[in-house]
Amino acid sequence: MNPTRRKSAAGMLSTGDAARIMGSSRQHVVDMCTRGELPFIWIGRHRRVQRSDLDSLLDVQHRQLTRDQERSLWLHRALVGRLMEQPDQVMNLARKNAIHLLRQQQRTGMTTHWLTEWLRVLDRGVDEVAEVLTSRNPLSLELRQNSPFAGALPQETRSRVLAAFVQHWRDDHHTPPKRTGHDLAEA
Repeated sequence: MNPTRRKSAAGMLSTGDAARIMGSSRQHVVDMCTRGELPFIWIGRHRRVQRSDLDSLLDVQHRQLTRDQERSLWLHRALVGRLMEQPDQVMNLARKNAIHLLRQQQRTGMTTHWLTEWLRVLDRGVDEVAEVLTSRNPLSLELRQNSPFAGALPQETRSRVLAAFVQHWRDDHHTPPKRTGHDLAEA
């Protein structure tokens, strides 16, 4: 490596290093760079990310979840209670669902990646599964978007959790309606 290249790479992370820190795939990091969500520079033919930019992104991601991510988190938190009550039943159902879905997928693609990752998590046991179900880290967010736990929560429980979530979202994330010209004229 020439000295200029080495100097410009100081303090920079490869997309693979950034992915390991984020707990996501390298492709996910590349996609974030391409979409402009994560600043990067080119060094030769490789993207490099500043650690401070990655830390800032992770800090924002930990504070702000999208509505879908928070809804999924609520459902999976409810699932943890069921997992603690019936660990073997819930774990076996998730494994069965993941294997079934993998058989339906092409060999490549992100769904296959995340289902395979779920099988690894399931192999590590109940505590690891509970951590993924409730964590806000990027890997857990991605895994919950490809959850193999369909059917693990009774429909009645799922409906109650979703109703509570809707009320929570309205109360805690509500933005006041925009005022129209008519509203302003009356004020």
